[in-house]
Amino acid sequence: MYGIALDLGTSGFRAQLIDLETKKTLKTVITMGHPLPGGNVMDHLDFAITTGEDVAHEVIIETVRRMFLRFDVDLSRVERLAVCGNPIQLSLFQNTEIRDLAYAGENKQKMLGVRNVKRDARVFPASEIFGKKDLPNCEVIVPPAIKHEIGADALAMMLETDFLIQPEPSLVTDYGTNAEMALKIGGRIITASAAAGPAIEGQGISSGMLASPGAICDVKPEGQYWRIMVLDREMEKQDAYLIDPITGEIKESYGFEAVGITGTGVISAFALALRIGLIEKLPKLPNGKLILGPGIEINEKDVEEAGKAIGAIRAAHMTLIVESGIKYEDLEYAYMSGASGAYVDAEDARRLGAAPGYAKKIVQFGNTSLALARELVLEKSRLNDVIDIAKKITADHLMMATSETFNNFYLCELSYWTQGMPLETYDQMLELYGLPPLPKTLEHVSIEKRVSKDIEEVGSGGLSILKEIGIILEVLVEKCVYCKKCVKECPEAALEIVERDGQRIAKYDSQKCLGTSCRRCVGICPEDAIDITKLKITAK
Repeated sequence: MYGIALDLGTSGFRAQLIDLETKKTLKTVITMGHPLPGGNVMDHLDFAITTGEDVAHEVIIETVRRMFLRFDVDLSRVERLAVCGNPIQLSLFQNTEIRDLAYAGENKQKMLGVRNVKRDARVFPASEIFGKKDLPNCEVIVPPAIKHEIGADALAMMLETDFLIQPEPSLVTDYGTNAEMALKIGGRIITASAAAGPAIEGQGISSGMLASPGAICDVKPEGQYWRIMVLDREMEKQDAYLIDPITGEIKESYGFEAVGITGTGVISAFALALRIGLIEKLPKLPNGKLILGPGIEINEKDVEEAGKAIGAIRAAHMTLIVESGIKYEDLEYAYMSGASGAYVDAEDARRLGAAPGYAKKIVQFGNTSLALARELVLEKSRLNDVIDIAKKITADHLMMATSETFNNFYLCELSYWTQGMPLETYDQMLELYGLPPLPKTLEHVSIEKRVSKDIEEVGSGGLSILKEIGIILEVLVEKCVYCKKCVKECPEAALEIVERDGQRIAKYDSQKCLGTSCRRCVGICPEDAIDITKLKITAK
């Protein structure tokens, strides 16, 4: 009999097939991106509210089905499915209320008749959401949220690290598109999240990709050349080649091919370029780009996008410290989890600000959300322990969207990354805002890497990647004049207009569509023919 651990991340999904008797992982399946339009949780929320929660739920469940088919086993033999993720992803997975997560203001909630939903632990038959055909003998386990906006993924990053047992001030961050974080001071825990955006996961970058085989994950200097490191089929770091980042000349090759760059590779490349003086003023690059491989480049727009993500995380970290009442130098531990937390060079992250350079000790973990799901698959009684711990955690939640402190920090970060504002001016701005100056980066700290990769064991069946999720959303466009301006305007080639049975239909590849942050197709249509609120799922 089998069990499945499932992590519903904002940038992609991860699933593992587990033998319940031997307790061994048999195979791992990951997606290259999220199936819903958009690159962050706000896009996913907007899509669900605008188009319909049923449609969003159906897209997610269909994606999960396609992942499970990659296991190549009889799914009637799956007894247990444990699912972890943030409150938005878990609510859409279960097709439950999400509006309390979308509207923070009490007046807005009252006007809509929305109340905060208690997201307690649940155990229920898989047939409730998958129907009777798929997973007929399976129960679904969903761990609890600490509060309605502090989900199971935040709980996982606390449980799967040493965070909860540390007596000294400690910070934990699950690095990703929506970077969850928590600060512990004695018995007090303050939680928050930073909408870092997709660049931290290698998305929204011209040659970007999620952490998967062939992704550049690290860069090291060797004389005038850079040693490019990629992930292999086992998700381990391997040397690919030595390259001149200015000319693109490859000095040596080692048999591994790079096909793109992930978020940790971007951080590593920026940190190195700044350190050796290739970047004199952000976001300017020599000749407008850095060449990291054949057809793989980082341009100045990429610097801005990655800078916004790194800046959001640094601003959130500093906001937590300032609002908690402690000083930067009081921070003892900084825990890093998630794919970016596992693969990034912690020293590079410290120098750029993605990790707090003022923490005395840094500890790197992998995918804690999947790890917690795996524990629940192997031992159902573990859920009672998780529930007890969740009840004991009295967490204060700091909403960055309404924090003036975060707003002031992030304005400075944007000016630094996108306008090249000197750090001296940054400090002067902070003084005007009544905030402490930028913390000094400690020269010598303890860095401990607990894992070699974000998913420590992919199983004997290896890693399977669902690159093209293949879910198409359609809407009838009755007023369409077939000018195809919308198709030409789409930056991701996610849209096509087709004729079927005498009707014109707009077809969107849900995985490629940028969602709320774009909608250029709607704006450019001369006939206002596209009504995205009526999108429906269809097979590709």
